[in-house]
Amino acid sequence: MSESGQLEQLYRVQVLDLELDRLRAEEDQISDGLRAARTQQGSINNQLEDTEIELEKVDRQVRQLELDLASSRDQVARNRTEQDRNATNAKLQSQYESVILQLSERVSDYQEALEPLHAQQVALRERASGLRGEHKALRPSLGSLEEADEARVQGLRDQGQDMRTERAGLVGRTEPRLVKEYELIRKGKKGIGIVSYTAGRCQGCNVQLPVNIQQRAAGGKLPPVKCPSCGRILFKI
Repeated sequence: MSESGQLEQLYRVQVLDLELDRLRAEEDQISDGLRAARTQQGSINNQLEDTEIELEKVDRQVRQLELDLASSRDQVARNRTEQDRNATNAKLQSQYESVILQLSERVSDYQEALEPLHAQQVALRERASGLRGEHKALRPSLGSLEEADEARVQGLRDQGQDMRTERAGLVGRTEPRLVKEYELIRKGKKGIGIVSYTAGRCQGCNVQLPVNIQQRAAGGKLPPVKCPSCGRILFKI
């Protein structure tokens, strides 16, 4: 194949690459409905996680207080049993009564501390249940939106399949060093590695090309001529 033919193939690769870039960008453009549903799901998940963390914290507090309450009640019962068995005079009776009073006050303190925590447990469990209900209710509509988006993306990929096949064939018939150079330039130049020029102006950066550059580019020889301003490969259509 002639050198100009190599550049012509490379220019066609560029055309295909830009179209494939467009399709890939379109893949990321999800619908407003799906975006809103995903945002809503994320918000519900975050709220549920925060609620469950808070509930776990309250549950730990309740368990500890209930253990302390049970222990204090046991101590009251033991002291009363010991009082009945061992308090043989007024002094011992008074000592036992003092200890039992202190323990009973502690029992009351634990009971008072548990009341708001029990209420908080109920509220948090109700909130978690409500959020799980919201999540469940959202699932069908979100699933339908996700399926529709998967079909949309697959359609775009199917649309680009012929272009990818054509591109692979063109690349396979083009000198590897030329393809590599094109891809390196394309990577650093916003996806455009080879450009045409019209009326002496580079279509990549719109700079007026020197006459000698235009003449060399028109010859279509390799190594390719590049725009002295933007560094893209020049191709005469």
